[in-house]
Formats: sequence, C-alpha cells, structure tokens
Amino acid sequence: MATMAGVPTTPGPGQVPPAHLRVTNQDREHVVEHVKAAYAEGRFDKLEFDDRLERAMTARTHGDLMPIMTELYGTQAVPRLAPRPAPTYPGRPAGSVEGNERLGAAAGHLLLALGFPIVGPLILLLAAGKTSPYIRRHAVEALNFGLTVVGASILLPLTVIGVVLVPVIWVAAFVLAIVAGVNSLTDGDYRYPLTVRLVK
Repeated sequence: MATMAGVPTTPGPGQVPPAHLRVTNQDREHVVEHVKAAYAEGRFDKLEFDDRLERAMTARTHGDLMPIMTELYGTQAVPRLAPRPAPTYPGRPAGSVEGNERLGAAAGHLLLALGFPIVGPLILLLAAGKTSPYIRRHAVEALNFGLTVVGASILLPLTVIGVVLVPVIWVAAFVLAIVAGVNSLTDGDYRYPLTVRLVK
C-alpha cells in the first residue's frame, strides 16, 4: 500500500509504519508540503503553522510525523498535492547566463581561495542568490565546501595525523577553488569532492 510521508493514504490495521521507525528527508519534506498547503488554505494561523512546520522538520520517527497528518486529514485519504512550479526570475530568459553572473559565481569560489571560506560565499548568496539562480548555485556549492574545510580544520587537529593533514587540506581547497572559479566562467556546474552539503 502506497504511503506519503510515513502516513498511509488509507489508514487501517497493519498499514501504519511502526512509530519508532526512522523517517527520511523525503518523509519530512512531504509533510512540510502538506502543512504549507493547509496554511495557504487558511486552516492554520501563523503560530500554528510555525509549530507544525518545526515539528515536521525536526521529526526523527514516524511517531513524530503521523500526528501532524492526523491533525490535517484525520482518517481520510491523504490527497496528492500538485507539483510546485520551479522558481522563476523576472526579466530573465530561461537558461541564459550573463557575463556578470559568471563573474559573480567565480567570485564566490575565489573568495574561498583567498581565505574567506564562509563569509565570502555567504555574502554572495545573500546579495545575489535571489536574482540569479546561476550565482546561487555556485555560492551554495562554495559555501558548503567552505563549511566542510573549516569543520575539518577544527576537528582534525584533535588527532595526531590531523595536524599534518590540515595544511594539505587548505592547499587542496585553494587549488579546487581556483578550478571551480575557472569552471564557473564557462557556464559549468562544479561539484567539490568530499563535501558535506548542509546548505541547499
């Protein structure tokens, strides 16, 4: 029987997953979409919306998610939501990348190489991420790589071999950031290796 976000479309005996079963990111996202749809329909006020949204995004098990869906639909079948349209950017032909966007995207990577692994890409993301999907894509990738490098630089010195590895990591980060910057100038989508992608 098909389920949505850990909640059966037709609840019944044997259909509900065990409450202790861990949920996936997709499970959480499905419930979040239903909460947003209910809020858009006026079924929640802002405080109720924020509460349910936080509960859905921090859920660990199906036992955390199922009460939210029960509040929305009771024992009714969970409706299928229409797919959300991809975000559009006014005044821009689809798929076009201008020269200043390439430079902006390259700047996010080069700021990382110059020793601003978090602040540089973050400023670029906040300043231009809402108007240029190309810059946003590169800024997010550079920011995630910067966070990974900084995190590794903090944790690795706790081990003997880590003290030796930290300089190697920064040299590699410098080289990879240059490669990514050059790649962004040619409309490429560079993906840093061994990166923990916390920012989406």
